[in-house]
Amino acid sequence: MWYIVLLILLGILFLIAELVLLPGVTFGAILAMACYGGAIWYAFDTLGVTAGVVTIVIVAIVSLISIVFSLRAKTWQRFALRQEIDSTSMPKPETELSVGAVGVAVSRLSPMGKVQFGEKVYEAKSADVFIDQREQVVVVGFENFSVIVRKKS
Repeated sequence: MWYIVLLILLGILFLIAELVLLPGVTFGAILAMACYGGAIWYAFDTLGVTAGVVTIVIVAIVSLISIVFSLRAKTWQRFALRQEIDSTSMPKPETELSVGAVGVAVSRLSPMGKVQFGEKVYEAKSADVFIDQREQVVVVGFENFSVIVRKKS
């Protein structure tokens, strides 16, 4: 008898894992169905037809309740991370540089590469032509976290 209860509980565990952690029909759903099938088969085989039918009804009701419970939004809110990230991995270049600043290409810009202004190295994009390494460049604008540069004339 306790085998049936254990198999049903394992089936519920795998079903919830499938719904919450493993989206799609994957290993969790297969294991849940195997546990449910084992519990039902064991009930029919050892306890008789009445116990088997009762097991089917219990499996259906408990599965429905666990599906509804696990898919509700409020159920998992207490486990959700509420901390907000308000920083970036690096400062935007427009806060540190200005249009017209002169620097040196650290790598070849074809059209993307690295440029150095003072002691800091930035990701840069060439505005018009390829720029070779160690050539002087001038800032002409900014795009996201990249500096747009042109070869210094």
